[in-house]
Order: sequence, then C-alpha cells, then structure tokens
Amino acid sequence: MTNNDVFKKLRVALMLRDDDIVDILKLVDFNISKSELGAFFRKEDHPNYRECGDQVLRNFLNGLVIHLRGTKENPTTPGEVLSKKVVKKAKAVHSKRPDFKTQQQKRVNNDITNVKYKNKKKS
Repeated sequence: MTNNDVFKKLRVALMLRDDDIVDILKLVDFNISKSELGAFFRKEDHPNYRECGDQVLRNFLNGLVIHLRGTKENPTTPGEVLSKKVVKKAKAVHSKRPDFKTQQQKRVNNDITNVKYKNKKKS
C-alpha cells in the first residue's frame, strides 16, 4: 500500500475536503496548494499523478493529531470534533435548497391578473 492509498483512505474515512486537508497541513506550517493536493488523489496512469512523499504524509498525520486532539493549551476530544463536522454537513444539506413548491411560488408573477376572453371556445 502506497502513501497515496493511505492518504486517500484517510480522506474518505474522515470525510475531508481539499480545503480541510490544506487547513490541517497549515497547522504544522506545511503549505500546499489544492492542485498539488489533487495530484495525490489521481489515478496512477493519469498524466498529472504525483507520488505522495513521506514528508507530506508525515506532516498530514501530525496536523491531523493537532486537529483532532487540539493543543496542550486547548485540548479537545476527537469525538467532539468529528461529531461537529457531521452535524454541520447535515445542516448544510437541508438548508441548501428550498423545496420545489416554494421555488415555483417565487417564480409566479402576482402582478398579472386573470384575463377574461371575449371569444369563448364553442363546443
């Protein structure tokens, strides 16, 4: 199993986005761009694929420890950090879009009145 595989599996298991990973790496003063990060998650036969080095994975794991456990001055429990993330995602999913009926009612122009036609269709 390569470093890229470990990195991918941690990303999926912890439900991390690229922004989250960049922030975690900044906790240990390791700066990386989203495009460089995306190269680690590509397939091996892709032209922009890049091997994840030991240094990147080591810094990510050290940053992950700080992210989940906190610092000595401000400790947190990993369960709290992960549960907050799940709650935020659940709220974001429900608050993104209103239901279909509400959207349709917003589109209706209330300034137009009903029109009475002079020539009714003969049956």
